Amino acid sequence: MASHRKSRTRSGVRTNSPAVGLTTAALASVTLLSAQGANAAPAEPRPSVEEVQKKVDDLYRQAGGATQQYNKAKEATEKQKRAVGRVLDEVAKRADKLNEARRTLGSFAAEQYREGGLTQTAALLFSDSPQAYFEQTQMMDRLADRQRGVLTDYQAQQAAAAKERAEAAKSLESLTASQASLRTSKENVQKKLGAARALLSRLTAAEQERLAALERKKEEEARRKAEAKAKEEARAKAEAEAERTREQQAQPPATGTGAGAGTDSGAGTGTGTGSGSSDSGYATKAAKVLAFARAQIGKPYVWGASGPSSYDCSGLTQAAWREAGVELPRTTWEQVEAGARVATGDLLPGDLVFFYDDISHVGIYIGDGMMIHAPKPGANVREESIYYLPIYGSVRPA
Repeated sequence: MASHRKSRTRSGVRTNSPAVGLTTAALASVTLLSAQGANAAPAEPRPSVEEVQKKVDDLYRQAGGATQQYNKAKEATEKQKRAVGRVLDEVAKRADKLNEARRTLGSFAAEQYREGGLTQTAALLFSDSPQAYFEQTQMMDRLADRQRGVLTDYQAQQAAAAKERAEAAKSLESLTASQASLRTSKENVQKKLGAARALLSRLTAAEQERLAALERKKEEEARRKAEAKAKEEARAKAEAEAERTREQQAQPPATGTGAGAGTDSGAGTGTGTGSGSSDSGYATKAAKVLAFARAQIGKPYVWGASGPSSYDCSGLTQAAWREAGVELPRTTWEQVEAGARVATGDLLPGDLVFFYDDISHVGIYIGDGMMIHAPKPGANVREESIYYLPIYGSVRPA
C-alpha cells in the first residue's frame, strides 16, 4: 500500500503560489527602476555667480548690437518710404497728363466720326482748291503726328513710372521684412535677457551679495583708472601752460618802427589765431554737447529711442551733437567713421568713445576719464568711467 502513496516535494511549497508571483514582480520593478536611475542624465550643474555675471554682460552686448541693426533698418526704411512717396507723386502727375492727352485725342477721334470720313479723292474733288486741300492735309498730318508723339511720350513715362513704383514697392517690402526679422532677433535677445534675469532672481542671498561685490570691484577698478587718467590730463595741461609761459617769456620785446612792430605783431597773431581758433571752435561745440548730455541724465535707456524722453546709446550721441549743429549718422557703426580717430590718451571733452569689438556701444567723453552714456536696458543715462567697458576706439566728430 505504501508504494501507491503520492510523494511530496522537499520544500513543501507549491511553485504556482501567488506569493511567489508577487515577489518576482516586485524584484523586477526594483531592478527596472534601478536601471532607469543608472541611465538617467546627471542634473546640469548650477552656474557660478561669475558665470551668471558673464552671461548677463554678454547678453546686454548682444542686445546693443541688435539695437544698432534695428536702427539701421529703420532709418533705411524711412528713407525708402520718402523716396517711394516722391515716385508715386510723380506717377500721379504723369497719369493726369496722360489722361488729359487721351481725352484730347478721344475728342478728336469722336469729331472725325461725327463728321464722317472722306476718301482723299473725294476730299480733293470737294475742296475749294487743290492748294487748300494740300495745306489742310499737311496741317492735319502734323497735328496727328504731334498728338501721337505726345501720347507715345506719356505712355513711355507711365511705363517708366510703373517700373519705378514696382521697384520701390519691392525695395520697401524687402526692407520691411528685414526690419521685422531684426525686430524678431531683438526679441530673441530680450528673451535671453529675461532668462538671465530669471537666473539672477534664483540666486541665494549669499550669491546676490557675491554678485554685488563683483560689480563693486569692477566699478572700483574702472574708477581708479579714470582717476589716473584725470591726473595725467591735469599734468599734461599744466605742462602745456608752463610751456606757453616759457615761450612768452622767451620772446624779446618788440622794438623798431611802428611799421616793423606792426609786421611782427601781425605775423605772431596770424600763427596763434589759426591754432587757437580751431581749438576754441571745437571747445565751443563740445560745451553745447556736454550741456545737452548732462540735461538727459536720469532718462531711461530704451532701444531704438533718440529722445526726447528716452535714448539708446547712439541716439543720445546723435541728439547731443545735433545740439551743436553737427548731424551724426544714426548707428554706432556709422558714427565711428564720422570724424577723426583719437587715441585714448588724447581725448577731449565731446569726443565719442566706442566699446566692444563689434562697436555696439558709444558714450560722450566729459573729461577726467569719465563719460555720459545711455548704458543698457533697465538703466538710465548716467556718468561713468570709460574703463567700465572694453574700449574699441574714439572719434572727434568736428
